[in-house]
Amino acid sequence: MQLSDFNYELPAELIAQHPLANRTDSRLLEVKASGPNHVQLVDLQFKDILSLVQPGDLLVFNDTKVIPARLHGKKETGGNVELLIERISGEKQAWVQIRASKVPKTGTTVHVHNQAGETFPVEMIGYDGRFYEVRFPENVFSLLERFGELPLPPYIEHQPDGEDAQRYQTVVAKNPGAVAAPTAGLHFDEAILQELQQLGAKQATVTLHVGAGTFTPVREEDLSKHKMHYEWFSIPNETLQAIEATKKNGGRVIAVGTTSLRALESQAASGQSSGETNLFITPGYQFKTVDCLLTNFHLPKSTLLMLVSAFAGINNIRAAYQHAIHQKYRFFSYGDAMFLCRLENTKP
Repeated sequence: MQLSDFNYELPAELIAQHPLANRTDSRLLEVKASGPNHVQLVDLQFKDILSLVQPGDLLVFNDTKVIPARLHGKKETGGNVELLIERISGEKQAWVQIRASKVPKTGTTVHVHNQAGETFPVEMIGYDGRFYEVRFPENVFSLLERFGELPLPPYIEHQPDGEDAQRYQTVVAKNPGAVAAPTAGLHFDEAILQELQQLGAKQATVTLHVGAGTFTPVREEDLSKHKMHYEWFSIPNETLQAIEATKKNGGRVIAVGTTSLRALESQAASGQSSGETNLFITPGYQFKTVDCLLTNFHLPKSTLLMLVSAFAGINNIRAAYQHAIHQKYRFFSYGDAMFLCRLENTKP
């Protein structure tokens, strides 16, 4: 596959800049694929997921929590610098993306500050060709709480506010470590979770700390040359047991979001229930665990668009995105959702 196979034109006004009044107010596009080039598209409201999920199905949520991962500071030379945590690699260390007129060199120090006038030093200790490794003077999480800013995605143009602090987290978020929200989970509130449970659908969680690399554009036209970023994941034994029971009883495993899917498929591929994954899913991938997927609409030329194309068929996803644009669905993190199943798991 080539990078150009996953491009599309999106009107800027369809990029959702703010969440809707209620989490469940979103629209939902059902993608009913009956073949690689045969798809039926059904326009629904998100609450209609109650008619798509069946008793005995298992919904798997990502319970990661977004951390205040954006830091502002100055180089020793006085120039401004912005650090965005990619992933935390130790109690006092992290990999970061850096925005500056000239990136500070290894061995130098960046002085991070907050609005209260407090500062602390961050030491530049390494570079892997994409991200910079830095050392903090104390626990990373505690410093981020005092100095960090909520890292809204680059396509959201306003500064983070109180609304974002609440709505750019899922209601199941509990394990801090993500620098981007698992956005499919943003559509659920406590009431609809309870309704799904009453319906007879089970719920389970995984943790995958979404990294800033999820927004890094693919630059290689030949996808086989693309190096996927690493993200840390963990799957509890209870979730693995729930998946086994669901499969045994004829239910479907429904991943709530591409991050949940990547965690589950990484475990199936490696046999490991925790660790770092750089699983890159493109058309031709053989899915082992997940039967259906709830997901938002993804950026052109992104690895996530490639993943959903692998899941439901590239031509079917092209048709779905064209339909969504024509029907003025809202795109990306605060946007609407789609529900799709693997071709072999789609019922007529």
